[in-house]
Amino acid sequence: MTMLPRRKRLGDLLIEAGLIQEQQLNKALEVQKRTGERLGKVLINLGYITEERIIEVLEFQLGVPHLDLMSLHVPREVAALIPVSLAERYQVVPVQKEGKIIKLAMVDPTNYYAIEDVRMVTGCEVQPVIASERSIMQIINQSFGVQDLVDKVVDKLRPEDVALISELETADDAPIISIVNSIIAQAVKNRASDIHIEPLDKSLRIRFRIDGVLREISTFPKHIHPAILSRIKIMSSMDIAEKRLPQDGRIKIQEFGRDIDIRVSTLPTITGEKVVMRILDKQTVILNVTGLGVSKANLPKFRQLYSQSYGMVLVTGPTGSGKSTTLYSVLADVNAPGMNIITVEDPVEYRLEGINQVQVNQKAGLTFANGLRSILRQDPNVIMVGEVRDTDTADIAIRAALTGHLVFTTLHTNDASGAVTRLVDMGVEPFLVASSVLGVVAQRLVRTICSDCKQKYFLPPDAPERLFLGVEKDTQIELYRGTGCPRCDYTGYRGRMAIHEIMVVSPQLRDAINKRLSSDEIKVIAMQEGMTTMKQDGIDKVFQGLTTIEEVIRVAYSGL
Repeated sequence: MTMLPRRKRLGDLLIEAGLIQEQQLNKALEVQKRTGERLGKVLINLGYITEERIIEVLEFQLGVPHLDLMSLHVPREVAALIPVSLAERYQVVPVQKEGKIIKLAMVDPTNYYAIEDVRMVTGCEVQPVIASERSIMQIINQSFGVQDLVDKVVDKLRPEDVALISELETADDAPIISIVNSIIAQAVKNRASDIHIEPLDKSLRIRFRIDGVLREISTFPKHIHPAILSRIKIMSSMDIAEKRLPQDGRIKIQEFGRDIDIRVSTLPTITGEKVVMRILDKQTVILNVTGLGVSKANLPKFRQLYSQSYGMVLVTGPTGSGKSTTLYSVLADVNAPGMNIITVEDPVEYRLEGINQVQVNQKAGLTFANGLRSILRQDPNVIMVGEVRDTDTADIAIRAALTGHLVFTTLHTNDASGAVTRLVDMGVEPFLVASSVLGVVAQRLVRTICSDCKQKYFLPPDAPERLFLGVEKDTQIELYRGTGCPRCDYTGYRGRMAIHEIMVVSPQLRDAINKRLSSDEIKVIAMQEGMTTMKQDGIDKVFQGLTTIEEVIRVAYSGL
């Protein structure tokens, strides 16, 4: 066993290397007593040192090699040589086993007690290697959880065991049911918005979309794919025998004491049917205008748009940019006993008390256009159209806005000015667009910095991000970022908020629309009239410490 001197502590090593001072160590030790966090984490959070420098010192002073786990495949059976409780307590994970020797990735290789506990549990000699906290925790998260259930039943689900699949409808304790339920439960627990079940050539990959980013959770043996697929189809009332065509379904379950709606979509691919499950959890969505992240400068403009008695308000952005949440929040705000509010949606994502919601049914002939025509005969005050997909729907929605109705709808455009030119491109006359559209709200979702590990830092004078922010080299810039912690799964982010671009259609803009000016020309006029672009709104939220430069660039301005 590789033995490290028990008295060779991290704080002593860092002082010897001249990287921290004794008073800094004493302060860190005081914080450690209060919080119970490991010393290295406290020193990083206090801004005394970076994780990279700690790794360099440990590697040089102790002769313990540094391992980049992100470029290494760690077999789950190796990681699982120790209990998950032990792995999380000490932030260690076995990454290799040769005979009776375990290579153990550790955040702090001076932790003698961790090494001894792993040796006692495994009965093997331990060779420590250094790895970052984030990479170790990612390996732990990928190696434990729902994967345990798969390992227990994998031998029972050989390709020839097709009889088990037919038992799924009646056998409530069937192993495959436990696997599917565990996947859903883990996704809800992790605040995932989507579950991706993807058949690859030789395996089945499970990924969750958390805060807008896909993360691989685990991989399963390929031969259990038909059983999982069949179970999901049964739960969502799909045709279990249909494998050649895409299908859509819906699941209603209770998880952690609350109702969860799940939209399910299957898609045949060359490696098998892929499944995407959209999780609609009302408790994770705040349906009020103040919770949308609209800035103080934009909020009066936003309220002005939906406080009108008639006209059209457009919300634009790509899929997954929070358009539906914005519309639902507005409807909840304007909802009152004296208002008749009717929506036509595909699909109805959240059910709102006191609002009449209509589900599009293409097979029955109930389209957005047909539904909208019928709504106009129902004496509405406010109409919400889930999406303007064609000229017919756009024309009816605009005429409704011109005849005394307040209409909310969505479009897929990159910015606010592009929405009005998009309507014209769809065949709507410019004078109708200019007369009906009150304004456009364009938005994107950015991840917010985790409040538990939020840390202040100063932007270096030569940082290329200064060009994006529009600040000079000699200007001191104080920003924030997340260092990574268990609460945010070591990403530095937890939750999302919107950045907005709100364009109120003024007389000058109406004139520009009538003249068929380009979206760029319309945008210039809107900016001259005081419109804040999404880029500037994102930058303002970076300076407020709500998100990071990297996140704003990633979401809305990649490559610029």
